[in-house]
Amino acid sequence: MRKGTRRVREALWDSRGSEIAEAAVVLPLVFLFIFAILWFGLAFNTWGTVTAAAREGARYASRPASSTSGASGSNWGTTNLPGDNAVDSAVVAILQTARVDPSKIIAYEPPLTYRTACNPPAPPSPPCDTPTTHHITICRFVQVNGANDAQQCGMIVSFQYPFGNGLPFPAYLNFSLQTVTITAVGSSLTQN
Repeated sequence: MRKGTRRVREALWDSRGSEIAEAAVVLPLVFLFIFAILWFGLAFNTWGTVTAAAREGARYASRPASSTSGASGSNWGTTNLPGDNAVDSAVVAILQTARVDPSKIIAYEPPLTYRTACNPPAPPSPPCDTPTTHHITICRFVQVNGANDAQQCGMIVSFQYPFGNGLPFPAYLNFSLQTVTITAVGSSLTQN
């Protein structure tokens, strides 16, 4: 009987296959963790890029065009502000520089509270024009701060951008099949 117990005890304390079993359990978790870090890093980078592009588009839309820039008819209405195509090109140039595909942009209108037209000056068209060629919405001469604050007129550029084919968690199929949509809204006060 003692001989049998000693063999059982020795078999239990034998560690010849334990390293392989531990690696089989730990390595998939480590790879999933590293993949999730990379995926969220790419998502954060894309969010920063599209947000910066919307902000820069709003700045560009609110800055008067110089008299020597562009051909006639490239201004917005009767103003000396850049037209929709010029703002669209400025946003697309920033996205392409960061290697973000502008053909994936989805049109997005900012909430109604930010689409309230300012009293002076009267815009030549509705505050939010129809989306541009790349589905970018440009709202001009709208109130860019909260409704309860003193009115500040400016421009808002907005769009949405889908990122990825889903989250990197294959165990949760319903959750991982969804695409993350990044909303980018940039605003800038009207400049003279």
